[in-house]
Amino acid sequence: MPVDIALALEKKVKRVEQESEPEHLVAPGDVITRDTGFMRGHGTYMAEDVLFASVAGVVERVNKLISVTPLKTRYNGEIGDVVVGRVVEVQQKRWKVDINSRLDSVLLLSSVNLPGGELRRRSAEDELSMRRYLSEGDLISAEVQNIYNDGSLSLHTRSLKYGKLGQGVMVRVSPSLVKRRKTHFHQLPVGASIILGNNGFVWIYQTGGGEEEGGGGFAADLGVVQHNDREVMARLRNVVLSLASNGTMLWDTSIIYGYEASSKYSVTELLSPDCMRDVAHLTKQRLMLDQE
Repeated sequence: MPVDIALALEKKVKRVEQESEPEHLVAPGDVITRDTGFMRGHGTYMAEDVLFASVAGVVERVNKLISVTPLKTRYNGEIGDVVVGRVVEVQQKRWKVDINSRLDSVLLLSSVNLPGGELRRRSAEDELSMRRYLSEGDLISAEVQNIYNDGSLSLHTRSLKYGKLGQGVMVRVSPSLVKRRKTHFHQLPVGASIILGNNGFVWIYQTGGGEEEGGGGFAADLGVVQHNDREVMARLRNVVLSLASNGTMLWDTSIIYGYEASSKYSVTELLSPDCMRDVAHLTKQRLMLDQE
């Protein structure tokens, strides 16, 4: 069995002059300001007319409002966000879905398309056959429809692009690394497609795998995935992990650049920390060249 050994002396340390520590980085308990003219935002608390940070992160000021954006956090949803989640429980007229948030989200029976796209009131028969539509452990793509007072989210899958997910790979990254874009469904030119969930769950599947087709979003293609497609999906998964572990923002352009930078390595070699670091470094350099 081959063993990859890298000595510390052999490692080339690459310094990027443009990279610098973000300004106004605070830890819990740090004083942000003693000025009483500011309003308290998320991630802060007031004690004896002094504003303190309650989380570790970067201080952001918007006019008179001061908030702290945490570096690592659970997903805080916004209406319209695209999410990938896993069904954890089937309840009366609703499914509970894990979307990497503080609380499980709710997918109501009235918020899904019926098989065949029928438009009618949900009956008792539909409620009894809920497990035929979605059962525990199923993966789905959905959109945030509403935010409840306790912070939990309400989802819907009324569009045909949402619904049950079939054959593919799910990768979990930090939600702060997923860049907000107009669309989060991408058909990549490498032969696979990807759903970048705002909640940090990334779904990779073969192009034309049947996720967008079928009865009301409940039909999933469970056919055999060819070896070439599996290899492309495995490489994409390793590229996403490489970029995420080195703090690179994830959107379609950065993933395509990372995939092209990974072509000199085999899929197995991409599991090495040195190779992951190299792929992320080459991707960052190319993105910086695009900005100039």
